Amino acid sequence: MKHSNNADQKAENNRKDQPGNSKKKQPKAPPPGRNGLFWVFIITIFILWYLFVTDAGSGIFGSTPEIEYSNFRQQLKDENIERIHVQGDQIQAQLREPTQLFLAQDDTTHYENVITYIPSFGDDQLFAMLEEREIVVSAEPESEGYWWYILFFAMPILILLFIGYIFYQRMQSSGRGILNIGKSQAKLHDPSKNKTSFDDVAGQEGAKSELREVIEFLKNPDHFQELGAKLPKGLLLVGPPGTGKTLLARAIAGEAGVPFFSITGSDFMEMFVGVGAKRVREMFNKAKEMSPSIIFVDEIDSIGRSRGAGLGGGHDEREQTLNQLLSELDGFEPSENVIVIAATNRPDILDKALLRPGRFDRQITVDLPSQEARIDIMKIHAKNKPMGEDVDFEKISRATPGFSGADLENLLNEASLNAGRDKRDKITMDDIERARDRVLMGLKREGMRIDDEEKKMIAYHEAGHALVAAALTHSDPVHKVTIIPRGKAMGVTQQLPKKEKYLYNKEYLLDRLAVIMGGRAAEQLIFNTSTSGAQNDLQQVAKMARKMVMDWGMTDKFGHVSFGSNQEEVFLGREMTKQKEFSDSTAREIDQEIQKISQEAYNRALNVLEENREALDRIANLLIEREEIPGDLVTKLLNGEENEPAIEETKPAETQVESTDHRKDNQE
Repeated sequence: MKHSNNADQKAENNRKDQPGNSKKKQPKAPPPGRNGLFWVFIITIFILWYLFVTDAGSGIFGSTPEIEYSNFRQQLKDENIERIHVQGDQIQAQLREPTQLFLAQDDTTHYENVITYIPSFGDDQLFAMLEEREIVVSAEPESEGYWWYILFFAMPILILLFIGYIFYQRMQSSGRGILNIGKSQAKLHDPSKNKTSFDDVAGQEGAKSELREVIEFLKNPDHFQELGAKLPKGLLLVGPPGTGKTLLARAIAGEAGVPFFSITGSDFMEMFVGVGAKRVREMFNKAKEMSPSIIFVDEIDSIGRSRGAGLGGGHDEREQTLNQLLSELDGFEPSENVIVIAATNRPDILDKALLRPGRFDRQITVDLPSQEARIDIMKIHAKNKPMGEDVDFEKISRATPGFSGADLENLLNEASLNAGRDKRDKITMDDIERARDRVLMGLKREGMRIDDEEKKMIAYHEAGHALVAAALTHSDPVHKVTIIPRGKAMGVTQQLPKKEKYLYNKEYLLDRLAVIMGGRAAEQLIFNTSTSGAQNDLQQVAKMARKMVMDWGMTDKFGHVSFGSNQEEVFLGREMTKQKEFSDSTAREIDQEIQKISQEAYNRALNVLEENREALDRIANLLIEREEIPGDLVTKLLNGEENEPAIEETKPAETQVESTDHRKDNQE
């Protein structure tokens, strides 16, 4: 039991289904031509800056004023022009002395250079006047400077085109460019490069036998067709997270040796209407061209959820995608030799049309591994890890009921990290024990300071759990009791089941309720008070008692009746319109029965503690002294044995357990 204000602390960790080391992903090179365009852009900006700050661009950017031709003639007569530069009809003159030309009202600027233009009718006397005054004349063809004007006016367009090209390249490199908006996102895997086989999948023998039939059909279709058998259209892999559904799909691709398309359900959806349906059509067209082939859709519940389950109306892009998928699976046009494999951990929300025969013909359950399967899974994940001689996979398997393949991989990874911190070359059983505590309960809170009064309360709380568990007949044996704070838990009493259970009788459940209530009963017996640390215990009791009354028919008052509390709707629209299956008076009686079961569990725990008060005090005192004691010591103290083991022998280094909080999820 956890002495905590929070519920189960089991860590959820992502994993890779493929064992072994994966290749490091190389960074993607930038698209060709992008670097060249970048330097062209930088050079162009530099040229424009040069033209702005030098006289080379003065004619372009208008820094030289333009005057009337008559004013230019007057400056020429006054001998105030030193030299001119002629370009076509344009004359650029350099004045001897800066002159105030009054080009605009309030203009007091003195100009050194001016520009004017020769009249269309010409000026026959101009050259004679220039020669008479010995003015230097330079000239250039009219068309020579046009490229500056063209570059200047085309520059904004070039900049916009460059920016657009950069955005286009980025969209294309991500695989979701505007040109790929309707293309299928399914990835084609080369059969020759896929080395995953069923040997890499431990356990799941039932699922593998079902999938081997499909693989045999793909390899030898003529034999089955002679018997009139048809290839299954779809296989649905159903199971909790981390059980290896995606790994099974990769193993199918490796075993069958046929083209394998993989995609996730969310890859069909896009911000544009109609894209999902188009991607479905394109994906099936590619698969038909390369048939026999396999399509794997991971997390199909993202597009396959039940239609018409919302509150409002309107067009739903997800429903259009699902309609197209239904048509491709079993529509007017057959998809011969194309098998669709889908995976989900939410089969309850899938549309019924998706599950009918002719579409997903078979539903294959990929459940949590059994005790023997957990041993095989750990051996696979331990291939690349140096294991110590004291590591016993059978004990670890017994201590980890309810663990998935991902949980077991994470457990061994945490153990290898522990060995690395301690500078050891091999993983020991103690590393795995500490890793298991870390996975289930979290990290130790090293800096937490607990005063003596609170520590005593926590010790008696956990001692109450442990003593009731050791005293009752149908309860699981106690493995370890600790008051070391971990995660959000102040203390934990761990129990180890004698064997893996799939069914639970009423006697076992009643004893377990009493064990959970042992902490609250100890608080009341010793301190005559209640603490907030029993919140998680009370939540577990309420949940289990309600299931006993409403689902399992374990009460004399209602008999063998189930009220269907587990048929909760996952869609708000249906839940609001759902009618209650029992009356208000029955609901009141259900609450009374739940309260009765909880009170009886508390009374049983209190009676056990009162009868064994001396053992309770000794267990609590040992917890205060040592902070952690093994379960066999609790049993010895309950039986009145005085020869307690030494402190160093109480360290649980070779026994693995399963905490009551973790086992609760598997049970219910």
